[in-house]
Amino acid sequence: MPTSAPPRNRFERRRAETRQALVRAARQILAETGDTSASIQAIAERADVGFGSFYNHFASKTELFDAAVVDALEELGQTFDEHLRGIDDPAELVAAGLRLSGRMADSRPELMQVLRHRGLRHIHSARGLAPRAVRDLEAGVASGRFTVADPTVAVAALGGSLLALLELRFAEPELDGEEAASNLAEMLLRMLGVAPDDAREVARRALPDLG
Repeated sequence: MPTSAPPRNRFERRRAETRQALVRAARQILAETGDTSASIQAIAERADVGFGSFYNHFASKTELFDAAVVDALEELGQTFDEHLRGIDDPAELVAAGLRLSGRMADSRPELMQVLRHRGLRHIHSARGLAPRAVRDLEAGVASGRFTVADPTVAVAALGGSLLALLELRFAEPELDGEEAASNLAEMLLRMLGVAPDDAREVARRALPDLG
């Protein structure tokens, strides 16, 4: 999971570990059902921390579950950073990110279930995928690769499409997920202004192995 700067002393380490345990428990709950009605006691027990520890870190369950979604988004963003490093073509970055997300429905189902259930309200989060998508879209516009009038609207379209792909993958596990993701990536590239033949080729380039 994403981590911040290392705590400086034992107290800070334990505090950070407790917070992360609560976030991890919330992620598990969201992945299983998407339901946020679990009691604070149930969350604390799942995290294996004391009930009173909850309010040392979060003011409410809403704050905790929001933090859990942002944590998942940042983990996905860091995964993209790691595996797509060295790709300079903004179109390939957009397509590869979407296609890798589809693959991760199989390889990291808990992570992707969190986004499937709760990702919509976080499409424009300041952490995770949105800032990376804006960066790639702006680079594509600057290079002439994309013809996008408003990157913020384009991020909404890309994020909504990714969530729809996840819904499709989990709802229809027998579907050819690779082909569905490539077809969707091709359509989105064309929406962004990439020529049809080029969009088809980019959307089917070899992907890095997630390991």
